[in-house]
Amino acid sequence: MKIKLYNKIAPSGLARLPGDWEVGEQVEQEDAIIVRSAPLHDVVFPDTLKAIARAGAGVNNIPLDACTDKGVVVFNTPGANAESVAELALAGIFMTSRNIFGGMVWAQTLSGDADAAKKVEKEKSRFQGPEVRGKTLGVIGLGAVGGKLANAAVALGMNVLGFDPYLSVTAALELNSAVRVVSDMDAVFAESDYLSVHVPSLPSTRGTFGGKNIAKMKKGVRLLNLSRADLAVDEDVLAGLESGQIAAYFTDFPTAALAGKPGVIATPHLGASTPEAEDHCAEMAAREVKEFLQNGNVTHSVNIPALTLPRGAGHRVGVLFRTEAAEGLAALFAGARQAQNTKGGVGYLLAETDEVIPLEKIQAVPGVIRANCF
Repeated sequence: MKIKLYNKIAPSGLARLPGDWEVGEQVEQEDAIIVRSAPLHDVVFPDTLKAIARAGAGVNNIPLDACTDKGVVVFNTPGANAESVAELALAGIFMTSRNIFGGMVWAQTLSGDADAAKKVEKEKSRFQGPEVRGKTLGVIGLGAVGGKLANAAVALGMNVLGFDPYLSVTAALELNSAVRVVSDMDAVFAESDYLSVHVPSLPSTRGTFGGKNIAKMKKGVRLLNLSRADLAVDEDVLAGLESGQIAAYFTDFPTAALAGKPGVIATPHLGASTPEAEDHCAEMAAREVKEFLQNGNVTHSVNIPALTLPRGAGHRVGVLFRTEAAEGLAALFAGARQAQNTKGGVGYLLAETDEVIPLEKIQAVPGVIRANCF
């Protein structure tokens, strides 16, 4: 197998790939790609490509629709960097609350000043800020990152309010019982002293921190965005800061409009920039690629239904298809040991047969996108 790397990938992840696989940045005619942040929208993929693994959660650097049309499975690594991002969100809560950043910048002006100690005592009140204990944190999105942040905030003595219309049973069970989950996002806006957003960039989530929603928030709210830049509308955030509706805005996605503006604390996409997160993401991405290329099993794909089938003794094939191919595939694989799943009009079938069915015959079924032998 050939694996092409588009970024530097942690060695602990690459070590999980078989030693006889060809892995590197110069690989051609690759079977799979492992990528972090490199943009792939303008890349011409070879026909040999079967999978792309993003060592991270967001996949906005990958052309998902084009990959689905070509039968390329796209994986991400949800939760692998959750601890690191949640820790930075906690730092954001303290930095927006205590004006730590402003105080640090001012303190740098004291270099070589003989009266530094006196000035510190005189000026320290300029950087006063409230404790977080007893305040209310609103968390929009209670998945891997949001859930960890919510639980940590409870431990700090904060009241925590959460909103997530897609909250899974697993994520719900991992939440501290003190976290109050509500079904109305407006209630989170109205009650929160601090608001942190942890959702993917989708048409339904872009602009969550925008004018209409900002107007619904408690005056003096402190906002945190460690998800994606477009979840906030820059000009609306700046207007909120100027009016006092927003006390501070912490973002991990600096933009030209926000950088250096009063009330904005920006970090250069540091959420997952820890050695632990890089290791965890690389290891998960490598496991996903290996399991798919060797066995056809799919976990944590963003464009293909999740599906696993324990390996048996037969000839193993995986088929990615549109729903109109279901009847033809049912006839072709009648009697085979199989499993299948569908997601958004796309289906995936794993089957083991006693005799080899030529891939050409499978791909001739109307609606089949791609078939692979494993």
